Amino acid sequence: MATRRGFITGASGIGTAALLGYAAAPQAAAATADGAAKVSPQQAKDSLLAVNAGMRTNYAVLKAELIKHLSPVIVVQNDAKGGRFTLVTESGQESANPVSETFELAKSIAHVPLGIFSVIASYLADHIPNLPNADRIDPHDLLMVAFDDHTSTAWIPPLQAYAATLTTARRNLPDAGLPAALTASCGNILDAALRFIDTSVTTQSFDMKSFEDFSGSVYPDIRTNMEHAAQAQIKGVQDQMTAWRAKVGETGWADLYCVVISQWTTSVLNQNTIIIKDCMNPAKVATHLIDLPGLENPVDPVFTALDNLARIVQDNVAAEMVFPKDTKVADALKGKEDLLSDEILIQLGTARGVTKSAPTYNMAAGAVCPIKK
Repeated sequence: MATRRGFITGASGIGTAALLGYAAAPQAAAATADGAAKVSPQQAKDSLLAVNAGMRTNYAVLKAELIKHLSPVIVVQNDAKGGRFTLVTESGQESANPVSETFELAKSIAHVPLGIFSVIASYLADHIPNLPNADRIDPHDLLMVAFDDHTSTAWIPPLQAYAATLTTARRNLPDAGLPAALTASCGNILDAALRFIDTSVTTQSFDMKSFEDFSGSVYPDIRTNMEHAAQAQIKGVQDQMTAWRAKVGETGWADLYCVVISQWTTSVLNQNTIIIKDCMNPAKVATHLIDLPGLENPVDPVFTALDNLARIVQDNVAAEMVFPKDTKVADALKGKEDLLSDEILIQLGTARGVTKSAPTYNMAAGAVCPIKK
């Protein structure tokens, strides 16, 4: 892959320091008459910072080279189709979208209430009515979302446009070849959505209650769609993992790394992570199945996964060699903790195993203030 090679080339030698945002080592200071070097305080500081810049340069070069030796690895990019899977071995890469289209079709219709919400949300009144779930909605969050004038009817044209899309889907639903139960649930969701839109447009009004009455009424049908989507995903992923296991062989599979790229909103109990876990060597799952949450899908997900995995792998070895006398700090370097986390907790009086009075928020000062005994 050209991107990987380009990075390795660009990260080699003197270019890496600039790539990582660190300045090169400062020029040597001129010597005084007695031969002693005279430097300014800033030059002295720069020389100390150059040590870390040098470390990062060497670290990046090692990581870039290590990427070429990672094998076998499966990279999972979560997407609307159930996930794009890439197997990386010494002989190359191959990718597949193994989940059947039932997954995407079922989720598409299950997302109808969210599609309507996205049109009308900014026109909601910025107060929470007396609803069963009222205490679960943050008033400030609602205030931020309901940023348009709730008396406006500017939501009608985009909602009508979405209704046209739903109408076409409803008309064509019988010809999609879906299982009978899924066809029925999709029909119920679409019919209820069109009724909500028709009533809202006719009366030129809606509110949180009318929307929740609609969305609550189709929840059983959404659960049916979720059931079919999950079945399709489980089968597709398991079948693909079985095929790749046979290709890699049992010896290689025992040391398989899996990196699952996801957004923060789906990074805990990610569906693909759950399925893959049961397909891997149980003894290696805790260290070899890695969830990599981010903000948006990376431009090059495979390189992003391998770049992060290379850091994890080399840190696993570095941790034990750099901190052979402190396994707790070594574990921090090997895992998700910052090396300073324990020291900061100690200094704040909140180290693990140490209790402290609960803080209270001072609204006037805008700061967290410990409760005085």
